[in-house]
Parts: sequence; C-alpha cells; structure tokens
Amino acid sequence: MQRTLVKDAHLAPGPLDAILLQGWVRTRRDAKAFSFIELNDGSCLKGMQVIVDAALPDYANVARANTGASVEVRGKLVESKGGGQKWEVVAEKFTVVGEADATYPLQKKGHTLEFLREIAHLRPRSNLFGAVFRVRSRLAYAVHQFFQERGFHYVHAPIITASDAEGAGEMFRVTTLDAAHPPLTEDGKHVDHAKDFFGKKAFLTVSGQLEGEIFAHALSSIYTFGPTFRAENSNTSRHASEFWMIEPEVAFCDLHGNMDLAEAFVKHLIRDAKEHCAADLAFFSQFVDKGLNERLDFVLQRPFQRCSYTEAVEILAQSGKTWEHPVAWGDNLQSEHERYLSEEHFKCPVTVYNYPRAIKAFYMRQNDGCAPGRETVAAMDLLVPGIGEIIGGSQREERLAELRAGMMLHRLDEKNYWWYLDLRRYGSVPHSGFGLGFERMLMFVTGVGNIRDVIPFARTPGTADF
Repeated sequence: MQRTLVKDAHLAPGPLDAILLQGWVRTRRDAKAFSFIELNDGSCLKGMQVIVDAALPDYANVARANTGASVEVRGKLVESKGGGQKWEVVAEKFTVVGEADATYPLQKKGHTLEFLREIAHLRPRSNLFGAVFRVRSRLAYAVHQFFQERGFHYVHAPIITASDAEGAGEMFRVTTLDAAHPPLTEDGKHVDHAKDFFGKKAFLTVSGQLEGEIFAHALSSIYTFGPTFRAENSNTSRHASEFWMIEPEVAFCDLHGNMDLAEAFVKHLIRDAKEHCAADLAFFSQFVDKGLNERLDFVLQRPFQRCSYTEAVEILAQSGKTWEHPVAWGDNLQSEHERYLSEEHFKCPVTVYNYPRAIKAFYMRQNDGCAPGRETVAAMDLLVPGIGEIIGGSQREERLAELRAGMMLHRLDEKNYWWYLDLRRYGSVPHSGFGLGFERMLMFVTGVGNIRDVIPFARTPGTADF
C-alpha cells in the first residue's frame, strides 16, 4: 500500500477503507479499551489522531510507542467523533518502527529557543521549527518561480573565490597550507601563497554578485541563490557567519528599475507564503508574533516608500530622539536608524537610495552632478519593520574610468579585478542588481526574531555544531 502523508489525509474528500500512515508519535494517551496517539510526519502542522483498540492482536506494541518513537499505522480513515478535527484513523495494524526512550528531550512541555538550538538534530520535530522549515522550503521554491517566470536564468556562482565583492576583508580563508609550518617567500618573512592549492589567496565567497555581472553581460537577466559567508565577529540576532543570498543582476537596468524589481520580489514571497503556508503563518501569528498577519497584509497593500539618504539623515536629525549612534551625513545608517525609518516614521517598508560614495562599495555607479564633498552613488537599501535592512543593491558602475577611480578610492589592486574591468571594455551596459538575505526574509515572514532559528544549522562565532 502506498503511504499517505498526514496533510493529504486531512484533505481527503471522504472516508477511506484503507490508509497507511508513517511518522513520529507526538503524544500518547491510554484509556481502558483504547489508546489515542497523535502522529505527525512533518508534512503539516496538525497531526493525525490514531485510535488503537486494545483488542488488536499487536496492541502490545503501543506500550513501546512513547513520544518520539517512529510508527507505521494501517487502518481506516473515518470521521472523527471528537472536536477540532474532521478525520481520524482507526488502526487495524500498528507497528513501532523505531523506539524512543524516556530521555527523548522533546516531551510535551514548553522549551526555550536556546535549549532547542542545542538539539538542532531534533528541533525540526517541534511545532515551531517544523513550521519554520516548511516555510523556508516553500519560499526557496517561490524564489525560483519569481525569476523563472520573468525570464531570468539561474547561475551557480562559485563558493570559493579570490575576490572580495564587498571590499571589507572579513572573509574565511580557504587553504591547504600547514598552519604550523607554512612555506615562506624568499625573504622568509611572509607566507608564500603561490604554493597554496589555488596558487593564490582564496576565500569563501561573501557574494556572487561580481560573477553574476559576467552572466548578465551575456544572458541579460540572471540570479544566483546560494550560501555566502562572513567572518565578522558579530553576535547579533540578525547576523550569521553562513547564510543564503538571492542576487539578481539585470542588464540595461537603472536604479529605479532595480528598486521596482526588489519591491515586486518581496511582495511575491509574502503572497506565496500566505497562499501556501497559511496554517504555519497562523501558528506564528498565535504564538510568535501577534501582529504578523496584519503586518504582512499592510506590506502587500501599498507601495513601498522611497527616500534619499540625504532625506533620511534629515528625518533622523529632526526626530527628537537620542541615538546610541549619532548620525551625520556621510555616516553609515545603523540598525536603530533603519528601524526608526521603517517602523516609526514611514511605518512601512522604505527604500533609501543615493548613499555617500565613500561608505559604499567600489562597483556602485557614481551619480552625476554631485557637489564637492557630497558625492553619492546609485545605491539602495530596502528597510522593513521589525528587521531593518533586508535588501541591499545598486546600479553598477558601467564606465571604465569611473570604475577605476572607485577602485583607487577603496585602495583595491586592479590586477585582482582584471576580468571585471574587461566587462567595461567589451560591450559595457548600464546594469543593476541587489542581494536579499534569505534568512532575514524568513524572519520577516514568520516573525521569528533570531536568525539562528530560521536556518537549519546556525553558524555563528564559536558555534559550528552539527
């Protein structure tokens, strides 16, 4: 007999004379003549009640079906006599596949998120994390759906790279050299990286953007979706050392087209989650973020606000608030500033654009007509309530001379970016792109407040378990 998933059993149009369920025991309650078992297989939030009659020949197996045990049930799907459920299964054959002893940590009681992070190998079986990772799976599909339906091509950017797209230097080194006895240069003072595996310094990628630009100059519209890495020693609820990024790159597209694409993308992901993950979002709204549904609906129902960086600084200066990090023109906006703009001033998602050139990456297009000392680039950050920055992007500098000037400003060696400069020599075009942190999007959609709880196995400073 073919297995039926619990989610499909709940949607059955009528009773079934034969059904096979396989899953894990959430709870078991024994009465005099029956045992009631809640079985869940991860396909949906709600489990299926299974009734096992004490008269069954294999009823003795029920005593081994403790919370956490895996079981197989063959029986009939019938209308439930109890409240809160349409169907239940009357077992005709009950088999314990794998036992779970009394040390199983996910008993029916409350557990802190900190405790559940310590048992990341078991936390997907909990209601909260089962819901989180079902939404994560669905939204990963929705990412591809959004871009594929718009004619974008999916590009696999390299995970090992020799270039730093951000110019920040906070990267993980990839090497096969003996750390205790590395080869040295002829002067004996420096590590000879020419003798390393790749013949040069290599790192885990912080972004697939630069490689994405290569393909945008050939295929017009592309996107990458893969893991990226940061070696910053940051322990905030919004930062992780390993996370997933979605990075579209579009030829013949300016900053305004880039902002339009970012807004459409975010709204698509929210609509898809509301349509396909309604039960899980209802769970989050009840137990995680009471105002979640209203917030998501609010985002869908109106255009995102847009304001320049200069306007944003003026808004912050006139807010009357005392900032932990005082802000003046030329400074980076901090999380407190971003959240004020989206949560208190505009009270909706807002895209801040045209940032000072000095605080942004070398590849961002310099705006024309700027006053001396007030040079800006065509950069944009999308800020959302509850999170802050969720998307960062820009129009890229397509002019060779200006790009080289930007590299000089940021003290980058042109020799390391020779191929990137070639793109400006051979058929350069205006082009734009952005990066969306997948985990931050999940935090926004689920209301879960810590990035460690929306990624299967968190990688943060001092933590690389599982």
